[in-house]
Amino acid sequence: MGRKIRWRTGSGQMDHEVIEAPTPHILIESRKELHGWWRGKRECTSERLLINPYNGCSIDCFCCYAKALPGYFQLFRQHQVVTVCRDFDQVVSRQLDDLLVASCGYLSPVTDPFQPVEKRYRLSEKIIGEFVQRNIPIEFITKSHFRPEVVQLLRRQKHSFGQISILTPRENLRRRLMAGGATTDELFGNLHRLAKAGIHAVCRIDPIIPHVTDDAADLFRLARRARDCGARHIVASIMDIPRRLAAEIFRHLSTLGDGLVYRAKNLYRELIDGSLHADLDYRRAVFSRLREECDRLGLTFALCMEYRLEKSRPVGLNAEFMSSVNCEGIDIPVYVRSGDQFQPASDCDGACLTCQVPRCGIQDLAMGRPEAARRDFYLRDYRRWSCEVLAQTSHQKGLNIWDSVPER
Repeated sequence: MGRKIRWRTGSGQMDHEVIEAPTPHILIESRKELHGWWRGKRECTSERLLINPYNGCSIDCFCCYAKALPGYFQLFRQHQVVTVCRDFDQVVSRQLDDLLVASCGYLSPVTDPFQPVEKRYRLSEKIIGEFVQRNIPIEFITKSHFRPEVVQLLRRQKHSFGQISILTPRENLRRRLMAGGATTDELFGNLHRLAKAGIHAVCRIDPIIPHVTDDAADLFRLARRARDCGARHIVASIMDIPRRLAAEIFRHLSTLGDGLVYRAKNLYRELIDGSLHADLDYRRAVFSRLREECDRLGLTFALCMEYRLEKSRPVGLNAEFMSSVNCEGIDIPVYVRSGDQFQPASDCDGACLTCQVPRCGIQDLAMGRPEAARRDFYLRDYRRWSCEVLAQTSHQKGLNIWDSVPER
């Protein structure tokens, strides 16, 4: 009998058996739903269906903002135990079967989809399969190695792609920034494997850590090697420090070099929605240099979740620095069901945040209109859109809306 851990959730305290291999984790039943971006400070141009089969991440980057999230994320922060959503691929499958409208899937906004527990459960790989078999695009972000089978799945769907997060070209430094993850050579190898298979490959320098990984020569070397491995787009950000994690982050910085904590405290003076941000002039200088180098290398460039304050309100910096239409350097339209498969709803560029005329037919997604708001969308919205879009089609063709939904 293995060890047990007691954890309080919204439904009360529960005892969980800890499974020790490949890394300590527990299994839970989850009925959580696919959903879109969070509103408010949203900078992400295209819609996504966000998917988290794992809570907590044993890659364990010292500056990971997900450690500030509630619930099972705190189980990992406090006890180094990952939470696995049992058979979550089947939960996702059932939800997709209810939809007639879908956007690109996203594995995963707050954890690494290919962290060590993936070797045991293959949830991320199975979820990719669920999307691809319906011809719905899906993307992932990882600091880990992934199986060749993942590449073969992505090849079957023309808008699916991968993002590889590489913080530094120096392996000895990478090992001091995180507990796990693939080696630097393996990460660049991931880019090469994707590009060789004809899959859009993105390199994320996300986050850049001031006075640790911000050396211009290193950043340029990283971007150049990514380009040589087949990456076509770079995404960058500067490390934010959630206030509730500040003590932990400063403690780790103190192990990376003398005076780093003092310099960080002098640099991180701007508070935006509960997180400390580096000085705006510093951030603009880093992004300007990196954007210029990407232009020189023939790479497109964008930022991720970078803001400035304007009259006490956060305003995105992407408009100043992005050279692509969409944040990830690829244009992906919304998809609609056609029989058992999904197809692009239109030939649009998928940039819902700047859209004024929704060629997909979904008025909610035209968030570039003056009267429109940056909204957050849920599974119920996708179901509502399904009814609206297919009602129009069925009215024209005399069809039953739900003829397009497969029987379970």
